[in-house]
Amino acid sequence: MSNRHLARSIVLQTAFEWDFRQLSREQALASLLRVNQEFGNNETDIPFMENLLKGVLDKQSDLDNIITKAAPDWPLEKISAVDRNILRVGLYELLFSDRKEVPAKVAINEAIELAKSYSGEKSGSFVNGVLGTIYKELGEPGKEETSKRKNKIADIPFEEMPIKRLVGAVVYARQDEDIYLAFVHDVFGRWTLTKGKLGEDEKMQDGVMREVKEEMGIKVVVEDELLNNEYVANHPEEGKIRKNVTYFLAKCPKMVDLKLGKSGGLDDTKWFKLQDIESLNFYNDILPIITKAITILSQKVS
Repeated sequence: MSNRHLARSIVLQTAFEWDFRQLSREQALASLLRVNQEFGNNETDIPFMENLLKGVLDKQSDLDNIITKAAPDWPLEKISAVDRNILRVGLYELLFSDRKEVPAKVAINEAIELAKSYSGEKSGSFVNGVLGTIYKELGEPGKEETSKRKNKIADIPFEEMPIKRLVGAVVYARQDEDIYLAFVHDVFGRWTLTKGKLGEDEKMQDGVMREVKEEMGIKVVVEDELLNNEYVANHPEEGKIRKNVTYFLAKCPKMVDLKLGKSGGLDDTKWFKLQDIESLNFYNDILPIITKAITILSQKVS
């Protein structure tokens, strides 16, 4: 089953890695296949993804010049790496894609959705403003066009979407008088909580211990249940699904070195002193979970 939104997400992640790590063209294309395999192995759209990534890389200079002219108050180096590559992907589709396959409005809307999913709170408006300006300069081509492709799965009511159960954790440890929290860092520049799928017939506490071991390389003891978080995601074969994540507070008996596992989309894992986490860049939806964990920890100390 083709899932172009997921395909664009994979291209974006690869473009971000290419930009951040200064990869060669060949390395970027190899990375694309790796990222695709990690995020569902969407074989149907590999040609689409390869063509889109190659186009963005080959036209980078032209794309950057156009972005600079459309957003003169925002030099490229001041635009976040995620937003910069969202603009490159969206602009390439707007300018060079076959409009029968990707109408102009679809290119812009897809870029906005990527910004909402993977970047900051105001990024969707920023991407819309930049691409909208360019679209108007082009004379609003295909203004009345609508995509002929229809995804009927999108019409499934929320209540009828299949549910996938996941578990996650706020991991902590004590050293002397200090409390440390452990987070993982994703390739979009956010610190976040370790989480993963719950195995069939697997108890949630067992799933937490397994996931922490796989992503952080440490053993933990699961303590308190924190909060439940649910969101809609696109699966390459099943379409829209509800991901239901139950988070727990988990204790590492002593401070040990963290070792990042092979989970897709992550590039680092670190301990942070409790008083230092305010400066970290988190996703908004995990802040209540961290806040509850800190509240419980403060009660354990008192």
